[in-house]
Amino acid sequence: MAIKTEWIQLDAADGKFDAYVVTPHTGSGPGIVLIQEIFGVNEHIRTVAEQYAQDGFMVIVPDLFWRSEPRVELGYDESGWKRAVELMNATDNVKAQADISVAIDALKTRDGFTGPIAAIGYCWGGLMSYHTAANGLVDAAICYYGGGIQNSLDRASEIEVPVLMLFGEEDSHIPMDAVHTIAKAFEDNELVDIVSFTEAEHGFNCSHRDSYNQRAAVEAHGESLIFLSEMLQDQA
Repeated sequence: MAIKTEWIQLDAADGKFDAYVVTPHTGSGPGIVLIQEIFGVNEHIRTVAEQYAQDGFMVIVPDLFWRSEPRVELGYDESGWKRAVELMNATDNVKAQADISVAIDALKTRDGFTGPIAAIGYCWGGLMSYHTAANGLVDAAICYYGGGIQNSLDRASEIEVPVLMLFGEEDSHIPMDAVHTIAKAFEDNELVDIVSFTEAEHGFNCSHRDSYNQRAAVEAHGESLIFLSEMLQDQA
C-alpha cells in the first residue's frame, strides 16, 4: 500500500484555500503541518511532505500565498526569486498564521490522525514555524534556515514546546551573527536546540537549488527524525 496524496479545500475567515495532504501507507499516524518556502507549495515542498509520510506521518501543507496567487509553483531561477519575494512581501503573516491554524485543525479531524503534531518550515516557512510554536498551536516545531527569527526574539519567552532550529554556516541570507543572537536568546531555554552545518548555504535541503548540500540535508533530516521521535515519546 502506497502513501496517498490529495489536495483538499479549507475555509479561512476571508475565503477558501487549498492544502496538500499526504497520508502514510498505514493510513494513520502523528501529524506534521509543513510550511512552504516563498516559492509556494511547489514540487520540492510536496516531495518533502511525501518523504515525511514515508516516515509514518500524516502531513498537511497549506497554500499560504492563495490571496495573491493560489497554488503558485515557482522555480529557483531569477524570475522565480523575483516573484517569490513579491508574494512574500504581499502576505500578511498574521493571516498566514490563521491559515496554518485552520490547516492544523483540519489535520486533527482527519481519520487516522493519532497525535501529536509538529510544525516544520523552510526559509520563510521556518519563521512561520517559529511563530506557530510561539502561538502554542503545535506540540513541537522545526525551523529550517528560518529567516527573520532573529528579528522576532520578542516572542522568545512564549516558546514553551520543543523547537529545533537548523542553519547553514555559509548562509548568505542568515549570517552566523544572527544565529548567535538567536542562540543567546534561548540559552536558558532547554526546549530549544540549535544545530548548524558547516559548508551549508541557504536552502541546503532543497535538491532543486544550486545550494543543495546532500550531507547537510541528510544530517538535518536525521536530526529532525530524532527530534520528532522524542516528541512522540514525550506524548506517549
